[in-house]
Amino acid sequence: MKDVLALILAGGRVDELGVFTLFRPKSILPFGGLYRIIDFPMSSLMHSGIGRVGIFSQYRPFHLMEHIANGAPWDMLGRKRFVTVLPPFKREGASDWYRGTADAVYQNLDFIRLNKPDLILILSGDHVYKMDYRNIVEFHREKNADLTVAFTKVPREGAHRFGLGMIRDEEPRGGRLLQYVEKPDRPAFDWASLTIYVFRPEVLMEALEENARTDSHEFGRDIIPALLKHRNVYGFKHSGYWGYTRTPQEYWQTNMDLLGSRPKLNIDNWAVVTNLAHRDIQDRQPAFIGRSAVIRNSLLYSGCRIEGTVTNSILFPGVNIGGGAVVEDSILFFDAKVGKNARIIKTIADNEVHTGRNVTVGDARDGRLCLIGRGARIPEDITIPQGVTVFPNLGPAHFTGGHYKPGDIIK
Repeated sequence: MKDVLALILAGGRVDELGVFTLFRPKSILPFGGLYRIIDFPMSSLMHSGIGRVGIFSQYRPFHLMEHIANGAPWDMLGRKRFVTVLPPFKREGASDWYRGTADAVYQNLDFIRLNKPDLILILSGDHVYKMDYRNIVEFHREKNADLTVAFTKVPREGAHRFGLGMIRDEEPRGGRLLQYVEKPDRPAFDWASLTIYVFRPEVLMEALEENARTDSHEFGRDIIPALLKHRNVYGFKHSGYWGYTRTPQEYWQTNMDLLGSRPKLNIDNWAVVTNLAHRDIQDRQPAFIGRSAVIRNSLLYSGCRIEGTVTNSILFPGVNIGGGAVVEDSILFFDAKVGKNARIIKTIADNEVHTGRNVTVGDARDGRLCLIGRGARIPEDITIPQGVTVFPNLGPAHFTGGHYKPGDIIK
């Protein structure tokens, strides 16, 4: 699909994820033991034959740029195939950080004009799903649409968190979009926007020029409702798994959907591609499983060393579990270490978190997650109850509070 230009919105932090997005945008958050969240739209683009990609990056872009590299892992390197990271820049006149999703695209209209696409595909970089984008592009062309928005059905009780559309039931694939409301207090529809849009370039450019004169610069809040008034706007119905990862609980649950004998999210069948050079994944030794190790319903990858018990958990490369230690219902990022006889329960621990001997983190009887920021060093014999957040890079001297209560923040 050489006539399609893809634009990925990948620069946001997402405050709800707290300590995990202090040093990275959400799109580069590790996922599933090996991947990054942006790998999902990147892999879908690759499998759809779309090889011209611009990625909007703003918040702490280094790790995103390092992971995307030159696009080669997704076969986006070569004649008329590329990935270009597009950060904010200073212009001749007044300049700003990207003020919203629409403004990010508006500031890069020269990039669009340079590539002269027949269609523009705009994607969120922080959702977990698989889609053959050729289907929505074909639907868009058949309907002679100015804009096509992809939707997925969600439970009505949680629908207020999304942009919602009313779609005329013209056919199973979708139909004309009759109404669109961004995050309503009282949802009247249950088709949620996937933040996947197909635009005719001239329609997009006109809408962005008009929007640039307003105070708000969002596709969902501004562009879509404006185009509904006088343009051919259609809704495309996506069926299949879609993982939302905006909060720690949602992120944890989407990861847990990878586990079990019949996982809701079968990542192997999706043929997701990642950059194996990032964090030296391809150079790590095979995982070592000690004689005393017990592993149940878990995922682990290269460089791991397991001598304790791991149950219902996901371990990224380089994780080390000491003898007698227990890890349950947890996600441990790259190079995390768990000391001997420690207990880590329902916890998400960022890269290079170290917990000493006899440490207890979390509680199986409580549903609240413990969140441990990057590089924290928890000294031996400390007990951290459920719901506690530990800020990044704290050393043993920071853990002098003695007794911690559920929900405490250690910083």
